[in-house]
Amino acid sequence: MASPAITAVSLPPSHPLRERLAAEVHARPYELLTAPVRASHLALVTGEALRDADRLALDALCARFGVAPPPAGANYFSLESGPFRLRWERHTEFSTYTLFRFEPFDEPFAATALDLAPPDWLSGLPGELLVGLHLAIETVERPAAALSSLFDGNQVIGSQVMGGAARAWTDCRIHGDGFGRVLVRDQGLTLGQAGRLVQRLLEIETYRMMALLAFPVAGQAAVGISRIEAGLGGVVERMAAPAGGDDRALLEELMRLAAESEALTAASAYRFSAARAYWDIVRRRVEELREERIAGTQTIAEFMDRRLAPAMATAQWTAERQTALATRVVRTGDLLRTRVDIALEEKNRDLLASMNRRAELQLRLQETVEGLSVVAISYYLIGLVGYAAKGLKAAGVPVDAEIAALVSLPIILGAVWAGTRRLRRAVGKH
Repeated sequence: MASPAITAVSLPPSHPLRERLAAEVHARPYELLTAPVRASHLALVTGEALRDADRLALDALCARFGVAPPPAGANYFSLESGPFRLRWERHTEFSTYTLFRFEPFDEPFAATALDLAPPDWLSGLPGELLVGLHLAIETVERPAAALSSLFDGNQVIGSQVMGGAARAWTDCRIHGDGFGRVLVRDQGLTLGQAGRLVQRLLEIETYRMMALLAFPVAGQAAVGISRIEAGLGGVVERMAAPAGGDDRALLEELMRLAAESEALTAASAYRFSAARAYWDIVRRRVEELREERIAGTQTIAEFMDRRLAPAMATAQWTAERQTALATRVVRTGDLLRTRVDIALEEKNRDLLASMNRRAELQLRLQETVEGLSVVAISYYLIGLVGYAAKGLKAAGVPVDAEIAALVSLPIILGAVWAGTRRLRRAVGKH
């Protein structure tokens, strides 16, 4: 039956990120693998600073084997050369290189896929090696003693995985060659199942180690948190004393503790949040293994719950302590601010009371001065009236100067008093 014809329609313009977001679900696909196969996996902590150096190293390898390098901005690349296949992935703070070797083998870890890579190229890879892992998929069944010898006699954990299509073992240890080891027995894996299983096992180890980076940080942060908590307790005890102490010294001490708390949080917040994300990925990848117990062997899920979960709980508890400490510092600052505000209000109250007393004294003094002014002005005016009466008497007018002064006394006093009051009211109203 012929497929229906596609009719061209006019649509709105596409979002600039549409194709990129649609392709995101297909990013970093798993490899198609079949036993026997050996893989060597490297995870190097590079951070953002070495992103360009990471790409230069990959481009150099592509040029050596005559392969086109990945496009700019790519975070995944698979290189197929004659002796091996390389899978490269770029993550936020680390890069991974996985090499696959497809020839038959008798000893899983005697010759590795890493042996096929150019030694000078390996030594020049940027970053710091955090994960080194050799993985082998075989179809032969080994006795328990032979299986233990492959892991140098260490306690081995493992289980049936992928619905019984395979068995996987590891000891989660770094061996004398600087690499961990994972052995997978193929019991009917398809190409896709083998690729997904290998990717999940490698990611479990990679993200387990990335998550554990938070554990030593938590130990260092715990020391700083305890020191700041002790200092904050001393500030609170001094604040509990009666007011009147050196609030400036308390404020300076509290500011110092707040700065230390912020610096501590800034130095570890990213590591703790990243650890939570990595731990979630580890748990999801372990669940995707669909483990079934092998009699007498601890499963990978049990091992992670017993060994990794406590470390992650420590990091989470330390992060919560940091948050609680920051909250306590803010609350203590609020209390100290309230204490200072109360002390300031009391000082303002005393200042206002003192100003009221001074105003009352000034009012009384002003009233006294006004009374003296009325007397003084009246005295001079009465003197002028007396001089005027004497002048009139000398001019022949029958006026008694003393009687004239006596008669004008109440009039002058009343007029001066009324004028002074009116002047004071006018000045006060203005």
